[in-house]
Amino acid sequence: MTAEVTPIMETDMAAVADFLHDNFNDRIPWAQACSVVPWKVEAPNFGFMLRDEQRVVGALLTLYSERLVAGQVERFCNLGTWYVLPDYRSRSMSLLTAVLAQKGYHFTVLTPDKGPLEILDWLKFRFLDTSAALIPNLPWPTVPGRTRISADQNVIERTLTGTDLEIYRDHASALGTHHLVLIRGQDSCHVMFREFRYKDAPLLAVVLHVSNPDLFHRALIPLTRHLLVRHRLVSTLAELRMIKRKPPLAFLVNSWPKMYRSASLEPEQIDYLYSELECVPF
Repeated sequence: MTAEVTPIMETDMAAVADFLHDNFNDRIPWAQACSVVPWKVEAPNFGFMLRDEQRVVGALLTLYSERLVAGQVERFCNLGTWYVLPDYRSRSMSLLTAVLAQKGYHFTVLTPDKGPLEILDWLKFRFLDTSAALIPNLPWPTVPGRTRISADQNVIERTLTGTDLEIYRDHASALGTHHLVLIRGQDSCHVMFREFRYKDAPLLAVVLHVSNPDLFHRALIPLTRHLLVRHRLVSTLAELRMIKRKPPLAFLVNSWPKMYRSASLEPEQIDYLYSELECVPF
């Protein structure tokens, strides 16, 4: 089969969204998830696609961001959904090669399927430590008024400051995430999480970002109660690289594999923000 690799530009997004809807997953609003990036960035493309004449036969989506790391502005490229029609699978690697040929980026793959893991390892992607705490969400009694938990945008905007507020605003409209602010006295913590469902039943709160790990631990009982009562989520999964230590009564597990490739950054400088995890509601 002959097919041409081309960048996905804004004018291509409708065709790519239709391709993914018809062939990969018809429950995701691809037109919005693929092209509406909630943060400001000068992106060179939305990924790369395979075209056979005018027909889209494969796509590898990307999300770009610029982050301040150790005082330097660093450019990131997050590799997202990668799907090619069976008759064109021999050309799948050409999409990945096109993405990685872009110079000056640190690359992350935070939602890899089992198949690409060996390919990415061969291409010098490194695994992140995804050791995690699985915390049961129980209806513990709490001290009234001691910890305030809010999902209200106005409360979050009034509470967070500086970089924390910037991160919230960049992700506030992302389709795949929920936001909470924990408030205790003068301390606050922004918690970003997504819901993991099994057969449409809510199951896990998967934590993507914690701005204040110390307060996260101190407010864990009211937080997990909130997730159970308000979101009907029976447990919380939080990686130790985010929350620093295992809470009492939690179980140690491994979260889903995540990988990155960088010539200069260390694993502790990689997080899960500005990625497909926030933008695509799986």
